[in-house]
Amino acid sequence: MGSISEPVLESTTNTKPPGIKFVECTKKSNISFKSHQVIVLIVTFLAYTSYHATRKTTSIIKSALDPQSPEETLQSVSFLRRSNALSWVLGSGWAPFNGSNGTVLLGDLDLAFLFVYAVGMFFSGHIGDRMNLRIFLTIGMIGTGLFTSLFGLGYWANIHMFYYYLVVQMAAGLFQSTGWPSVVAVVGNWFGKSKRGLIMGIWNAHTSVGNISGSLIAAYFLKYGWGWSMVVPGLMIAVVGVIVFMFLPVDPESVGVDGDEDDTESPKKGLTEPLLSSKSDNEKGSPVGFLEAWRIPGVAPFAFCLFFAKLVAYTFLYWLPFYISQTAINGQYLSSTAAGNLSTLFDVGGVVGGILAGHISDRLNARAITAASFTYCAIPALYLYRSYGHVSMPVNIILMLVIGMFINGPYALITTAVSADLGTHKSLKGNAKALATVTAIIDGTGSIGAAIGPVLTGYISTQSWSAVFTMLMGSAFVAGLFLTKLVVAEVTEKYQDLRRGSSSSTPRSSAVEEV
Repeated sequence: MGSISEPVLESTTNTKPPGIKFVECTKKSNISFKSHQVIVLIVTFLAYTSYHATRKTTSIIKSALDPQSPEETLQSVSFLRRSNALSWVLGSGWAPFNGSNGTVLLGDLDLAFLFVYAVGMFFSGHIGDRMNLRIFLTIGMIGTGLFTSLFGLGYWANIHMFYYYLVVQMAAGLFQSTGWPSVVAVVGNWFGKSKRGLIMGIWNAHTSVGNISGSLIAAYFLKYGWGWSMVVPGLMIAVVGVIVFMFLPVDPESVGVDGDEDDTESPKKGLTEPLLSSKSDNEKGSPVGFLEAWRIPGVAPFAFCLFFAKLVAYTFLYWLPFYISQTAINGQYLSSTAAGNLSTLFDVGGVVGGILAGHISDRLNARAITAASFTYCAIPALYLYRSYGHVSMPVNIILMLVIGMFINGPYALITTAVSADLGTHKSLKGNAKALATVTAIIDGTGSIGAAIGPVLTGYISTQSWSAVFTMLMGSAFVAGLFLTKLVVAEVTEKYQDLRRGSSSSTPRSSAVEEV
């Protein structure tokens, strides 16, 4: 490992995480650059997994809060048996959500959470580029755990006031907004552009792993009372927040390591170099302004594409378990617990989609083509799931895996590799203080769509679930349209490369960075 000068040691002593200091004191040697990279991947993966686990819980408890029949006029014997079997768990629901407008109130909770989350995202990115991301992330995680638990405490405190749950959800949304800009910025500080799509596609599995674990945990504790389904994930994210505080190194400079130290050991320089070269604070430049970040080529089209892509993804995140419990599969209705467990397959497909989209975009060096292709493929997949998902359980499972892959694939690609590409765009001239802001703009814009989708579903589903799927298919189509200019640019570039015969010998940067 390369030597570290004394001045560097003095300047980084106070910024090293306590856990890193303890490990280095125990082993009596400094941790290598690659070891720091492993720590970053593991800690940020756990961090955002816990964020999504707490976010998923409300979709699971909806059936406990509002255990209405699938259709008011349907008198299915199998459903009545299912209702009687679960009466000891769900009872008659939880006021005020068990009334005739219960579905609408649950949709309002989703809207409040996601609207505050979206607005908070823009501010979080701005703040994240200006303070220690380890501290910022820790505060966000502990705050998220606190307000998620407070929602669940309403069960034991026998609180039936809608505005209590509304305010708690809004506060949880604000603290949740600290997560994504922070983890992407930290990972971006440690990993270079080589195989970024694949690496971040695998790393982004934390979204689906969080959704799956959150669903399973919430569904398991539902039988003990819906309050446990909120409190347990809330406590878990607070514990992970402490781990983040103890072990997360924000960037190589903060722990006094040199990204070039392993160059002699590995020819794959892109895997060990940080996105931006190590520079002093003065060389890094001042933080990029909000409007300046919007003007970076490619940011706006991908941000608006994510608006509609995330609208679709979050509609499934918040309403899929409820939809499954309200739809007969082969003539049988599933319990809330079984529906929650089955819905995790959507996220399993999402893991595959995220990795596949990242790998394909790396091989083709074409982020826009990959994202648009997945988005358009989601349209027929959604139609097939609505039309034939009820035929049998195997058909439902297969189609759910497919829609998860096509819906979460572009969502994962845009929020990770594309955001990192644009956050280090050549127009920034090496300015390191843009990653969190650009990430926040793209995901914040997407989160506005994520807020609109679930609340529209809450209203539209009272009339027809087919209308909900029509809305989702239209949204996927519009999402692809926003990438048309970038797709044309990438196709033109590939065609020109083929004509020059250079596509196999001299790879060029993606049109995402050229536009």
